[in-house]
Amino acid sequence: MTETYNDSLIADTMETLQSNNYNIYFNDALAEVARFIEQGKYSRFFVLTDENTGKYCLPLLREKLGDADFDLIEINAGEESKDIDFCIGVWKMLIDFGADRKSLLINLGGGVVSDLGGFAASTFKRGIDFVHVPTTLLSQVDASVGGKTGIDIDSIKNIIGTFTQPKAVFIDYEFLKTLPARQILSGTAEMLKHGLICDAEYWSLLKESDLSQPTGEMVYKSVAIKNKVVLEDPHERNIRKSLNFGHTIGHAVETYSLINDEDSLSHGEAIAIGMICEAYLSYKKTGLSLDELNEITDVLMELYPFYQLRDEMNDELLEIMKKDKKNLSGNINCTLLSKIGQFNIDNICTSDELIESLQYYASLN
Repeated sequence: MTETYNDSLIADTMETLQSNNYNIYFNDALAEVARFIEQGKYSRFFVLTDENTGKYCLPLLREKLGDADFDLIEINAGEESKDIDFCIGVWKMLIDFGADRKSLLINLGGGVVSDLGGFAASTFKRGIDFVHVPTTLLSQVDASVGGKTGIDIDSIKNIIGTFTQPKAVFIDYEFLKTLPARQILSGTAEMLKHGLICDAEYWSLLKESDLSQPTGEMVYKSVAIKNKVVLEDPHERNIRKSLNFGHTIGHAVETYSLINDEDSLSHGEAIAIGMICEAYLSYKKTGLSLDELNEITDVLMELYPFYQLRDEMNDELLEIMKKDKKNLSGNINCTLLSKIGQFNIDNICTSDELIESLQYYASLN
């Protein structure tokens, strides 16, 4: 099935965006958090962080909250924290702190905090309100928008979760100044994906830009693209599947690296590998031209470090892919491209095709 989805630059100013019954704030976002809490008349509120955001980002939020009293819940940083044990820990802390159904959970952090915090809030006492204050580029352009919550089980990413919308999202670019270059590039992968699936003009802008320092306008553009897709298909039954480009193979590589590597790949590094592999599948299956395959490969290979994929890894990678939540009737399902800026959803890929795409990436060294 092919869908064209092209929405050239949405706005020159970074105004508040409306999503599914909530707002995404950009201008003076942390002050908007304080106003939101005051207007919500919550019985009490809690802030969920990891140790990094607690150190570098919480002081910026505290400054805007003034004398407001809240309880802090902190988890370890990293994907390893996005599991049921840490979720139980958050639930227990909410119980210990006396949270009731009129409480609010503020998720201050990256994608792990957004996913875990959203899931914990959406299930605690059958659901309490939560908002996202994303502090990484990845969480600002991806995890915080769209209403997906989730935790991992046995290293299978986001296999347990809900579609539950936050009450608001507050995006402050100041947080990006706290990030190392590797984390900036991790988020950049999702921005490049937005251009590849929806907007060739945006892809061209990004590939010609200094992506070590993405502008606020670029972040806004990516959020606007994702938000528009989600508004049309909130439960991923149709065009929202476009956002999965690069993620079937990319998630498998990311999971493999988390299990086997001392210095594991970041999400964006793994998704870059997935996008190269799935661009190759697009060339083989859905009409992507050889010139555009080479263009995508060259851009991503220049930005992201090469990761050695060996033939002896293929069986384990395929087993991980077979457990992917996006699969259909036991078949491995990929979102591919018809051309840059146009996606093609629900493509069943055989083991031989997937291995061939992994070998394509491996040959680029």
